[in-house]
Amino acid sequence: MECTVTWTGAAGTRSGMGFIAETGSGHVLAMDGAPDAVRPENGGQNLAPRPMETVLAGTGGCTAYDVVLILKRGRHDVRGCSVRLTSERAETDPKVFTQIHMHFTVTGRGLPAEAVERAIAMSHDKYCSASIMLGKTAQITTGFEIVEG
Repeated sequence: MECTVTWTGAAGTRSGMGFIAETGSGHVLAMDGAPDAVRPENGGQNLAPRPMETVLAGTGGCTAYDVVLILKRGRHDVRGCSVRLTSERAETDPKVFTQIHMHFTVTGRGLPAEAVERAIAMSHDKYCSASIMLGKTAQITTGFEIVEG
């Protein structure tokens, strides 16, 4: 796996904190920093997610992928899955994630709660590289709801 991240600056200038990531699979992801009122040249323009937001989003994608795949392999009629991640970070550098809560909303027909709970646990404990990696610094908790549909 590979990725190249390039500083873009702000609107073609070499100030600001915009970045473009080009992934090995040929996709592009924009990132930007938060605006800095004290030193605007050191801040972003709020044109894209922050880099740490993309880490959180990637973790959500990784675990949701696992949950859907595990449920499908169990021949469950899963029709939708979303996960809302909330987090806290350390106050001092490096500002690692210290707590992450993942709340899954899984939609399907006749989904047993035990199967959803098991799929989330399997992702969390065995398959999701991103959440297992973040679990080295963050306490990760999970919850879920099932929507019939």
